[in-house]
Amino acid sequence: MSKSPKTPGGDPKGRSTPDQMDVSQEALFREVEEDLRSEQMQRLWKRFGGHVIAAALVVVLVVAGFEGWKAWQSSVRSSEAQRYFAADTPRAGTDAGPAVGPLRDLADEGRTGYAALAALRRAEVLAAQGDAAAAILAYDALSADGSAPQAARDLATMLAALHALDTEGEDSVRGRLRPLTQDDSPWRPLAEEMLALLAMESGDVAVARATYQGLASDRDVPDGVRRRAADMLAALGGAIEPDEAGSDGAASVVDGG
Repeated sequence: MSKSPKTPGGDPKGRSTPDQMDVSQEALFREVEEDLRSEQMQRLWKRFGGHVIAAALVVVLVVAGFEGWKAWQSSVRSSEAQRYFAADTPRAGTDAGPAVGPLRDLADEGRTGYAALAALRRAEVLAAQGDAAAAILAYDALSADGSAPQAARDLATMLAALHALDTEGEDSVRGRLRPLTQDDSPWRPLAEEMLALLAMESGDVAVARATYQGLASDRDVPDGVRRRAADMLAALGGAIEPDEAGSDGAASVVDGG
């Protein structure tokens, strides 16, 4: 059986391989390929071009809207910053501090963090003027404002409790402090310290001792609070000993009774 002769380096049937094409053949193939690609692109564009344009418009609108929102936010912050510092200016010729009206207006109308700052400053001015009841109401309003930053709300709760020590009953003050005693609250040590003081004032020494002991032995409590707690334990008859782990000043307490 005879075999077809092979062209050296070429196709068994004698066809030209790409590396054997002359210049005119190569140009023809390229022209055909470009025509095919152009036709495919035209078909794709007719089919999907409208979607591409719509998507591009959405991207442009989103970017433009975001940039406009940032510019608006910057303008609002700048305006409210000017309002705050103008409102916080002491009244000329008086020692009464700034007027509370502009601070109240900014607290009610503001849309940035300056609103919460104005609310805190207004309550502070009311307290300095001797109107503790109005100051507590102002702090309570900020504490209940769900749109205010959580840090500002917690601070308002703590300050309201501090002012309420002289104006409200012990149960009311305890109710104000308990939300701040959660483990994730940065105000927990101070709130527990105040609760221990309330327990002492009501004669519940056992509760006060237990609270102070917890504060004095808690490494997450600020040093100042821990030292005060240790001092109060000593005053209550507790014997203070260095904590076994203790290079950081933690203390353990043994009942001296």
